[in-house]
Amino acid sequence: MKLNEVTDVFFDLDHTLWDFERNSALAFNEIFNKQKLDLNLDDFMKVYKPINFRYWELYRNNSVTKEALRFGRLKESFDALQFEACDATINLIANDYIEYLPKNNHLLEGSKELLTNLHKRYKLHIITNGFEEVQHLKMRNSGIQEYFSTVTTSEEAGVKKPHPQIFEKALIKSSAVAQNSVMIGDNLEADIVGASKFGFHVIYLNPDREVGQHQFAEIQKLKEVLNYL
Repeated sequence: MKLNEVTDVFFDLDHTLWDFERNSALAFNEIFNKQKLDLNLDDFMKVYKPINFRYWELYRNNSVTKEALRFGRLKESFDALQFEACDATINLIANDYIEYLPKNNHLLEGSKELLTNLHKRYKLHIITNGFEEVQHLKMRNSGIQEYFSTVTTSEEAGVKKPHPQIFEKALIKSSAVAQNSVMIGDNLEADIVGASKFGFHVIYLNPDREVGQHQFAEIQKLKEVLNYL
């Protein structure tokens, strides 16, 4: 079903356009080689992924600081693998990770094609909970910055999705109105429920088909956005 009267399309960045899992693994691989750490990357990523997800939930709910997130997700991952690393080493890896992460430029399948198509017909924007200092680098290095009229980060807004204030900030910044806007993202609570409560149309990117009760438009691949726009 096509969404009518849409003028502005808002995207989440990580896990929606930017291939966070792939780029993250590449960054850690480079860091582990640099530090000569005897760690199997696949084993590490298997434990790191759910721990990182949980820490981002805590960060979104203001239960941990940015610094605690960066340290804690590594500390718990190493502990789960029974890999001994002192606090100084963990802090070094955490700092290297922020530096290395935006050097990798892989996008999720269909991102560029979709953005090229939509850019001809809509104003495009980003709303992200990611850290201010790396999100713009990710966009520039992956070659998608030129598609977007505005980028609103949680650090700029002072609150994180799904707080209504970040959506309000994004609308003011873009001169858009919620009724004529659609939010596309992979996080049901932060992106979809949050934007919907503020009056946006929403499209939920759910590639793993995670089961949950909701009434929102849902897609498994980015190209399916064109079924609605």
